[in-house]
Amino acid sequence: MALSESQIPPDAQHYLVCGTEDCERNYQFYCNDCHQSICEQCRDEHQKNKKTKNHEVVPYKQRKRLLPVEKCKIHPTRHLELLCEECQIPICSNCTGAKEHHGHAFTDLELVFAEKCSLCQIEITKIRSYFEPTSQDLKKEISGDVKEIKKIMEGIRTSIRTEAEAVKKLVDTVTSDKIEQVDKMEQSLLQTLNGQRQKINDYINYLSDLIQTFNGYPSPSNIQQLTFALKSEILIIPPIPEISKPVPPVFTAGQYSKEDVAKLLGRITVPNTKPENRKIKPMEIASTQMKPSGKHRKQDRENSDVNQTLSLSSSVTKVREYEVPGFDGVYHISLSQSGRLWASVLYGDLVQTDLQGNQLQKIQTSGEYEGYHTVTQDGDLIYTDKDNKVINRITPDNTITEFIKTGDWAPLSIHSSHNHGDILVGMIKNREGKVTRYNKTGTEIQNIQRDNKGQVLYSEPRYITENINGDVCVSDSNKHAVVVVDKSGQHRFSYTGHGSRFYPYGICTDVLGHILVCDDISETVPVHLLDKDGQFLSLLLTEQQGVKYPYSVCVDDENNLWVGQGNTNTVTVYKYLQ
Repeated sequence: MALSESQIPPDAQHYLVCGTEDCERNYQFYCNDCHQSICEQCRDEHQKNKKTKNHEVVPYKQRKRLLPVEKCKIHPTRHLELLCEECQIPICSNCTGAKEHHGHAFTDLELVFAEKCSLCQIEITKIRSYFEPTSQDLKKEISGDVKEIKKIMEGIRTSIRTEAEAVKKLVDTVTSDKIEQVDKMEQSLLQTLNGQRQKINDYINYLSDLIQTFNGYPSPSNIQQLTFALKSEILIIPPIPEISKPVPPVFTAGQYSKEDVAKLLGRITVPNTKPENRKIKPMEIASTQMKPSGKHRKQDRENSDVNQTLSLSSSVTKVREYEVPGFDGVYHISLSQSGRLWASVLYGDLVQTDLQGNQLQKIQTSGEYEGYHTVTQDGDLIYTDKDNKVINRITPDNTITEFIKTGDWAPLSIHSSHNHGDILVGMIKNREGKVTRYNKTGTEIQNIQRDNKGQVLYSEPRYITENINGDVCVSDSNKHAVVVVDKSGQHRFSYTGHGSRFYPYGICTDVLGHILVCDDISETVPVHLLDKDGQFLSLLLTEQQGVKYPYSVCVDDENNLWVGQGNTNTVTVYKYLQ
């Protein structure tokens, strides 16, 4: 089906034939005076011709529209060619003398028509350049949300099945214990009854012997013996033994309902938060983004090429060093956007310094050997308080406020995503760990605790970070492993070291998806480098580079690696990508 002119996109490569007779070339121009489309060659000839050289020739898209021919209903021999500005109706030249139009102003209808067509074209351009692509972007976003929702719901279904399996195992265990208890009761009761039966059998046998004895006494040859026997206690019949009837146990059925079982399998809740409106970029911003400047295009190309140009360097180079004055070790580092450094040291001290080593602020916390602080997208520092089971926020003006309460769980580690602002928190309760995800406003949106087989993922999630693919990476020294799950909470892999005992502490990721983790137990292999799938790549830093007891690592915006150690207050910066 052929497209109408209004349906043809402004950038479409369609073929339209020149209106000049016998010319079959594609036209690109239009003569507003002749109301004729013309090609480039005919345009040149048109402008050389004495009769048409003063005609207005414009690009075809900028042409004046030809006024449609329509007869006046009052004067059928005349064409509509004027617009009465007072009545806002098209009229012919004869209508201007009519009584109803006396004293009114009139405008050339062709000019009005051209203006209205131009406005329509502007609106079409707006639709094509902004409204339609923006709507398509929203459609793509919705499609992405559909996939994400399906993945989240499948994760919930998996969690429910996992919980059900755990409950089934528990029911099987309790059932086995109770059956064993019944077996023991039965064994005890049967043992008692068998004893009673044996006792009665012995008594019956005795009576049989006694009858045989009595039968022998009446013989005429035993008169003396009978006389003696009658005087003896031998002839006394003993009483029947007293035995008690056993009392069997009674089974009382458990009192439970469907609701009780439902509680065992967890709850499915929708957070009581107002849904956020989808972001629709303003038209002026959209227009700017659709036509980026040369500088912006260059920056976009440079940013998109980062991952393609960066690679591991053949050697690690020390770039610079910073000191955290007054302390002996650095156990976690958070870099703020203002070029300042937050470092946690011994005995719960959280210190902020500038890059010259000057102490700007010191806060007493409950943190120890954990990654218990992080800088948010807004530039605030948030840190965990495991004693009071809260997460606090420090704003740039140094105001400390309570941000999130974690209930019965003690928060250990924390990380604010640089991609979407979500906050990941590693927590413990009763020697069991979990990771909880909050959005940037502090609303709980996800809990990660068990794998698909119902096994607990974490023991003590001391350090936590997020990879470029959305994986949540946790350093768990009690499990001697780096535990990695995808963003839906499904277990991907656990890294347990490279050939020796592994005590992971500080952990971070870089723009290439590498995972960098400190190993406190090994003096010869202090920092391990893994790919995003958990494959060991290399020993990034060793004792030969002056790194002996690393506890903290982080990567800055320039792809430099910052390392803090437990035996020195010096933070060292290395270049390891090229």
